[in-house]
Amino acid sequence: MEWLSDPQIWASLLTLTTLEIVLGIDNLVFVAITASRLPPHQQAKGRRIGLALALLMRLALLASISWVIGLTAPLFTVLGHGVSWRDVILVGGGIFLLYKGTAEIHERLEGDTAEMAANAPRLSMSRVIVQIMALDIVFSLDSVITAVGMANHLWVMMTAVIIASIIMVVGSGPVSRFIDAHPTVKMLALSFLLLIGMTLVADGLGFHVPKGFVYSAIGFSMAVEALNLIAGRRRRAASVSLPSAHAMKEDA
Repeated sequence: MEWLSDPQIWASLLTLTTLEIVLGIDNLVFVAITASRLPPHQQAKGRRIGLALALLMRLALLASISWVIGLTAPLFTVLGHGVSWRDVILVGGGIFLLYKGTAEIHERLEGDTAEMAANAPRLSMSRVIVQIMALDIVFSLDSVITAVGMANHLWVMMTAVIIASIIMVVGSGPVSRFIDAHPTVKMLALSFLLLIGMTLVADGLGFHVPKGFVYSAIGFSMAVEALNLIAGRRRRAASVSLPSAHAMKEDA
């Protein structure tokens, strides 16, 4: 029980938990977009099952630390750049995100919005879960490798992943409902998928993009959109109050 009084262990747990939560933002956006392809009564179930299985896969990756570290070993060299399995996985995941984001944006910009919402192709539960799990592996690689370098205790890394996953499961519902309720936010979320996909491709090709820059851009965009939503709500409230005030004057 010496670990209870070890501040270094608690600092590692807090740091890793925060890291997992921050890195889980992009995964949460993807989960919300993908689960929206399910029938409405199955979306919550799809999110929970997908995230639960993704958690098991993350724990399995942590339990296979030597294998995960081996993914960074170069397989071959292209133009002086050593290509590893990690790079291949990142590029593949990035290309899929670019395809997914582009296809979703195309569907929402072509034709009538109401008609598209009614006729949008639905995915099966199994396809949604497979997509969530597959992309979670891509999103997890860097965080798992980072966790291995930051903590010496496997239980610390697993605890951080479990806490972050619980927060994601709890937050997935409100985030999904908020994105679905605001078309502009959904378009912004899709643009995040494109940004993250391009970042993964660049990282896999050897052009490292600091995550701080990416999340700063996402945070700034979300702040601007929040201001737009507040301003739009105030305009709608003012437009409702003006006719009411005019009618009261006429009655007087």
